[in-house]
Amino acid sequence: MKLSVIILNYNVRFFLELCLRSVRAATKNLDAEIIVVDNNSPDDSCSMVKAIFPEVKLIENKENFGFSKGNNIGVAAASGEYLCFLNPDTVVAEDTFETLLKFADSKENLGIVGCKLINGSGQFLPESKRNLPVIKVAVQKFMGYGKQYYAGHIDENAIHKVDVLVGAFMLMKQEVFYEIGKFDERYFMYGEDIDLSYCSLKVGYDNYYFGKTTVIHFKGESTLKNEQYAERFFSAMQFFYDKHFKRNRLFDLFIYFGIKGLYFLKNKPQTVSRKPKYYILFSEKINPKLIKILDKELILYTKKTKIEPHAQLIFDANNWSYKDIISNMEQNKVMATVKILPDDAHFILGSDNGVSRGEVLEFDKIEYNLKKSMIFS
Repeated sequence: MKLSVIILNYNVRFFLELCLRSVRAATKNLDAEIIVVDNNSPDDSCSMVKAIFPEVKLIENKENFGFSKGNNIGVAAASGEYLCFLNPDTVVAEDTFETLLKFADSKENLGIVGCKLINGSGQFLPESKRNLPVIKVAVQKFMGYGKQYYAGHIDENAIHKVDVLVGAFMLMKQEVFYEIGKFDERYFMYGEDIDLSYCSLKVGYDNYYFGKTTVIHFKGESTLKNEQYAERFFSAMQFFYDKHFKRNRLFDLFIYFGIKGLYFLKNKPQTVSRKPKYYILFSEKINPKLIKILDKELILYTKKTKIEPHAQLIFDANNWSYKDIISNMEQNKVMATVKILPDDAHFILGSDNGVSRGEVLEFDKIEYNLKKSMIFS
């Protein structure tokens, strides 16, 4: 088997469904398998996978093992020559895997390859490519100067060697994954992608950023939301330095004050999603179900349609390919908010900014009653 796509899920049922629909389309012509590892989600993620995606290999953990162990469990069940670690709140294009596998096969010393990520508004996510966070770079990043941390010398559309890739999308050979030591399960959350990327470099492999392929990552890079988040994040950074570098008292102090104080400096108010004045539907025709759930004017898109910043774009994946949806989101970034109607689904979803957890509008299959729910992980 050529490829195993491993998706670690926790409590994001609707995003997972959209992700799986896009992955299923992207693996249609490949010798591939899809593995979902669920970390004991309290929602109905598992029952949804069983009902809609019977071909998916589902692993139901009885507790939340965290990112590292959860993904390692998925790899243990994988048969692919290549592994792709994919977040459940992502959307891939139909040619994403074919393009990256072709690139990977062309490299003799490949460690990990990642791609260009955009958030739910089409804006580039700079964490798609990063330099190794040595102390100076890490301090600059957390003080708000992130150009060096985010490998600013590499254009977002380029193909280039890079130090660190993001765990939302990482592709590598299974034999390389085991050679460099798998995900270190001492990390529960945060820092695992940095650690794996650095382990790849230490063994002597080349990591690559492939900016010619774009994937949606709805959540983007969250701000520090609470003290527990801050403590986990900075503790992961502390463990990374203790593991790979000599102990540094300056960095120890930085970690301490980061946990105790930087959270309060970085904890900006949550961005509030603005209410759209009207909706523009990218589809062949108006879906009558949508008229019932939207309380504003719904316009069918044509080439003459003018897109205003106070509009919301709705892409119908029954008529548009995921590749075209992603391309149009990039072109219309910051112009308008976006939601997607997955193929054969009864909901639309989206995330209006890089820190929003996302909103789902679900319509009942029979009565089309509107249900609103915020998605958290």
